[in-house]
Amino acid sequence: MERKDYRPRLIDNIIDSYLKAFGAVCVEGPKWCGKTWTSSYHCQSEIVLGNPDGNFQNRQLAQMSPSLVLEGETPRLIDEWQEVPQLWDAVRYKVDQNGNKGQFILTGSATPNHKGILHSGAGRIAKLRMRPMSLFESGNSSGDISLRDICEGRIEPKMLGEVDLRKLIDFIIRGGWPANQETTLKQAAYLPIQYIQAVLDDDVYRIDNVKRDKHKMELLLRSLARNEATTVTNKKLKNDIKEIDNEDIDVETVAAYLDVFQRLFLTDNQKPFEAKLRSSIRIKQAEKRHLSDPSLAVALLNATPEMLLNDLNTLEFLFEALCERDLKIYAESFDAELYHYQDYNNNEMDAVIAMPDGKWCGFEIKLGANQIDMAAENLIKIKNEIKANGGIAPDSLCVICGLSNAAYQRPDGVFVVPITALRN
Repeated sequence: MERKDYRPRLIDNIIDSYLKAFGAVCVEGPKWCGKTWTSSYHCQSEIVLGNPDGNFQNRQLAQMSPSLVLEGETPRLIDEWQEVPQLWDAVRYKVDQNGNKGQFILTGSATPNHKGILHSGAGRIAKLRMRPMSLFESGNSSGDISLRDICEGRIEPKMLGEVDLRKLIDFIIRGGWPANQETTLKQAAYLPIQYIQAVLDDDVYRIDNVKRDKHKMELLLRSLARNEATTVTNKKLKNDIKEIDNEDIDVETVAAYLDVFQRLFLTDNQKPFEAKLRSSIRIKQAEKRHLSDPSLAVALLNATPEMLLNDLNTLEFLFEALCERDLKIYAESFDAELYHYQDYNNNEMDAVIAMPDGKWCGFEIKLGANQIDMAAENLIKIKNEIKANGGIAPDSLCVICGLSNAAYQRPDGVFVVPITALRN
């Protein structure tokens, strides 16, 4: 559908490519990240199952006769398909019947139980993860420097404008929610708070009709916020809840609740790097914890701009989360993937971009320009250790910075790029 005021997203090109390769595409992700708006832009007709008109007539029709709601010009949008899980099989069957590409786009903000879904849809329905907006998509990054160029070992040095620390805090609190980009910061702070309450009050139950302890789920979310951008274990999350909130919860319950959060796309963890280094360096296999947007962590911590200004340690973790959200969006737009590196020699890289051809690049993320030298030294040290142990070294190294006013390559070969100048 034509949308004159549609703001392009980096996932647009991926959706177009997938529609040419598959009979249907399922766009998944957290609520309010823009799935419906973006999917509608690529479709010629649509049905919205959450439309309350006629006492939720669309949903009732889909339940009674799934094949009827599939009729319409293609690509056809089926919004929030998980409200009627049998639609998955109906779409798969329709695609099998005529064999045409690009027939449907399904959107979903929750992954339902497999009960009622007879077929995985493999080969017919491709899944795409959509995230909140990156700084480039929201217009808060100039886009002067390409992440792909960094990974390929080339950038043009460029002087950029000064970045204010309060502006970075604004980006973190506001988040990447499309509805939050034109409001005041005070108004923008309400959305992630309401998001969390909506998930706890409604979505957690509706995902599988199982009643859970809302209070303990909220405590676990707060613990995730306190441990944002770290590799904390489930056991440590449990201990954190007991220590800070004086409430006990067993590890099995923590694991079960984390699974629910993952199915609701409330979390978006960063996997450990698993390149075949062929070296004696052992790589830890812990995921780095992330909520789907750093604004959710801010809301759970009840943090204000003033509080973050006075707690730079917490701000640095939230800034890292912001950068890693954006790096994941940018990397996936050119078929690369985001990881983190952590070995048993206590060496860490905040982020790793693995390219489709097997090459990889290491990144450190620092809020202040005064931390660039130390970050660059760390990257070079890890690179040299990997080479000395017979491993495959990174092709390029980069420090992503918050308060740098220039993008350039240091004499030691390490790139320095402000997050407010980065794009895919």
